[in-house]
Amino acid sequence: MSSETALFGSLFSTPQKNGLTRPKAVRGAGIPMVNMGELFAHRRIKNLVMDLVTISDAEAHFLLEPEDLLFARQSLVLEGAGQCSIFVGNKRPTVFESHLIRCRLNKSISNPYFYFYFFRSPAGRKAIETIAEQGAGASGIRGSDLVKLPVPFPPKEQQDAVATALSALDDRIFLLQETNATLEAIAQALFKSWFVDFDPVRAKMEGRVPEGMDEDSAALLPGGFEESELGLVPKGWQSIDLAELTKRFGGSIQTGPFGSQLHASDYIESGVPVVMPKDIVNRRASTESVARIGPADADRLARHKLQAGDIVFSRRGDVERHALITEREIGWLCGTGCLLVRPGRQWNSPGFLSMLLDQARARTWLVQHAVGATMPNLNTGILGSVPVVLPTSDVLTAFEELASATEEQRSRNSSTAETLATLRDTLLPRLISGQLRLPEAQHEMADAGLSVGQVIPRSAPSARLPA
Repeated sequence: MSSETALFGSLFSTPQKNGLTRPKAVRGAGIPMVNMGELFAHRRIKNLVMDLVTISDAEAHFLLEPEDLLFARQSLVLEGAGQCSIFVGNKRPTVFESHLIRCRLNKSISNPYFYFYFFRSPAGRKAIETIAEQGAGASGIRGSDLVKLPVPFPPKEQQDAVATALSALDDRIFLLQETNATLEAIAQALFKSWFVDFDPVRAKMEGRVPEGMDEDSAALLPGGFEESELGLVPKGWQSIDLAELTKRFGGSIQTGPFGSQLHASDYIESGVPVVMPKDIVNRRASTESVARIGPADADRLARHKLQAGDIVFSRRGDVERHALITEREIGWLCGTGCLLVRPGRQWNSPGFLSMLLDQARARTWLVQHAVGATMPNLNTGILGSVPVVLPTSDVLTAFEELASATEEQRSRNSSTAETLATLRDTLLPRLISGQLRLPEAQHEMADAGLSVGQVIPRSAPSARLPA
């Protein structure tokens, strides 16, 4: 690949731009806005559920276009500063928030996907680190420095070839993620029917057979309600808090390791994953940008090692988000900035507890009770005080038997996606640097059941950089 370089800003069609400032208090209606959470959770941003904001006609220039690049202007950790995602598109007009920088490339001379992949590569990350500034509470980059970065500038056809090969892998991963979103919707619908709307209980009260439920399962549910601290709940079910639940079943709630226990120098390229708030996506731990430490450091922090059925909460920022830990994540670490909920060995329905804590009532409760003037924060006491409704053990067992099939399929899909992501990340630096030619990449992708021609990113006719 050509060794020619160009200043990143010289490839733009319009100047870089910071996004809109919209406090959470005024969000809730309007059009979607990409936040830091979406950028850290998704390499490619497409058709996501986001906060809604209203904009004026004078703010129309904040609207995103397909293939815009978005960079994190700030991050709590150095590794997150300058992280890049690409806006693929949305069903509705979409804007972006003030902690992000938008870069819109001139597609006649540059392929946005190529530069997206460049900034996701080790070489791109190294370039970002030359402009990243680390402060006491956060790290960040400036748009004025970003535009001055020298970036590779191979011929347009080479950019297109690299982007096409890597996008084929990302499209396969995205399809698995969409499948998981469908499985999640099925599980959530079942949970809502049983434990939010109480449809089976209401059906029994009215003398009807509960819809979609066999006789044995229906017999486990009561035929009426009783008053509780949380309002009407099915007879025999209990209203307690999360701390009491973990106490009853032999579990605990604890804080993740403090910053003094994990230093920037402890993180390595390959090792034991450490789940941070940015890695919490759709009730799961994502490996998209997960940090890793060596086995010796993981053993030193053994009390923070994760077990199947654990729930990891973000301790600051978006405190309502959590990840349910599955078999895949056994032995990973609960990271800095997180809280660990361990229901206990006697608890028999991790899926139920995760979905319960993901309901609007629990999420709202956490946000309202979080402390902190500038950023919401949780502690073990606040998290332990979350009210929960505890069904009978046999109802929990019946629900887990039904929900576990979708949960297991989600885990298998996640494992496949992780394998494909590993292949992508292996090919990425070699394709970007020119060490690997496209025919060789095609061979490795064929071994994974992929054809390089499956996905062709949008690209304009080839041209050279104007003088």
